[in-house]
Amino acid sequence: MFNSLSDRLTATFKNLRGKGRLTEADVDATVREIRRALLDADVAVPVVREFTGRVRERALGAEVSGALNPSQQIVKIVNEELVEILGGETRRIRLAKSGPTIIMLAGLQGAGKTTLAGKLSKWLKAQGHSPLLVACDLQRPNAVNQLQIVGQRAKVPVFAPHPGATYTELEHPAGDPVEVARAGVEEARQKLHDVVIVDTAGRLGVDVDMMEQARQIRRAIVPNEVLFVIDSMIGQDAVNTALAFDEGVNFTGIVLSKLDGDARGGAALSVASVTGKPVMFASTGEGLDDFELFHPDRMASRILDMGDVLTLIEQAEKSWDKDEAARMAKKFADQEDFTLEDFLAQMQQIRNMGSMKKMLMMMPGAQNIRQQLEQFDEREIDRVEAIVRSMTPHERVAPKIINGSRRARIARGSGVHVSEVNGLLERFAQAQKMMKKMAQGGMPGMPGMPGMPGAGGGARKNAKNAPKKKAKSGNPAKAAQERKEAEARRANAAKALPTGAAFGQQPGDFDPSQLNLPKGFDKFLGK
Repeated sequence: MFNSLSDRLTATFKNLRGKGRLTEADVDATVREIRRALLDADVAVPVVREFTGRVRERALGAEVSGALNPSQQIVKIVNEELVEILGGETRRIRLAKSGPTIIMLAGLQGAGKTTLAGKLSKWLKAQGHSPLLVACDLQRPNAVNQLQIVGQRAKVPVFAPHPGATYTELEHPAGDPVEVARAGVEEARQKLHDVVIVDTAGRLGVDVDMMEQARQIRRAIVPNEVLFVIDSMIGQDAVNTALAFDEGVNFTGIVLSKLDGDARGGAALSVASVTGKPVMFASTGEGLDDFELFHPDRMASRILDMGDVLTLIEQAEKSWDKDEAARMAKKFADQEDFTLEDFLAQMQQIRNMGSMKKMLMMMPGAQNIRQQLEQFDEREIDRVEAIVRSMTPHERVAPKIINGSRRARIARGSGVHVSEVNGLLERFAQAQKMMKKMAQGGMPGMPGMPGMPGAGGGARKNAKNAPKKKAKSGNPAKAAQERKEAEARRANAAKALPTGAAFGQQPGDFDPSQLNLPKGFDKFLGK
């Protein structure tokens, strides 16, 4: 979403590197580039003016002039101001002290409220809550049916006493949304649901009737949270829409939907600053699991290409199998071979975390390889898995036995070319060697990575000091002459050696009677 903004800001900061001191002209040029980047990203003009004013004031202050690295200090200032624009701190749902916590969703039609209701309910269920979805969008055709399908996928019950409008009855929908909302809250109390999520109707634009209906629902159910769902791709109109909804229903938090889109998305940065309401959640994809709590500091780090390692760790902890991780750690410590079975298990663990592209984009400096990441085909993982699954259990444990005929059979079984099987086996062999070196003596060329206890690691150091072997000549006559000279040297060395045992004793010096051997054993000594 924020790729263009991230690219512009990263390029701006590159120009500051290597400068031991920043002049006022340098600061002005940097602030000017930041202003252009924000305006190009559709950030509201008042927000841009306020943001760049604070950055310039701080950049010309003592915190930059007295810093050892002024360019890094500028990046720190921009990061802190971005966090402030995005809400300052993480805001969580305020739960009711008694009775069910009531959450009302509001927003324009097409913003993704119904899908988000399912995502939010699944997220709350994973947190240990028992949510209930209430279908109050009776105007949009098949909106109730859509919420029921989303509820089934999320395995969350849906309260829908009325089917709502159909394509033949658009003007006279069945049921009153206010009564449905009130009855849904009562249903939650009776069935002991601790969270109620009310999905309300939207319109293609802000109108009086819609706002009045939303106000009546708010007065009827008195929600603990009113979440304004806004499409991150909406553009400059995001600010006007947000202000209208804030005046109409007085929402308490913002949810950014479609954050995985390719629009400039800067208008989403403006909403929290203009309304003073925090961004609480972000929808990052089409799946029900593509939903996360919004952390302003982490989003600012992503925009500045500093990565979001904390979110990556949280996703890993949530989806990673701890028993499998412990098994692999023990296997690594015991210096056992890394097999294709282990490779398949690790690949399954990574796939459970979600999209590979999204995970890699959370790494620091990912913007530098964004083009390669965008060209990465997620189906490549499916092909690799198909190749490994087409092998026999013995072949996965001992891949060296996979000859030409076996490779052809594996290729047919997985629906790929033999060259792809060959490539996978070559890459796996390299990975296997690397892991073995890491377990035994650290990776060569990587300082500060010693070998594991009880393992060697000094072979390369000794090899470095060993005398180099003389290369053989390519001239046949010269090579024959070198062989003759080598044989002569070996013959002279043999003559120079004393005859006798390896311990330097002459044959006459040895007396078997001194060994105190059993009777009759001396015949085995050739005496």
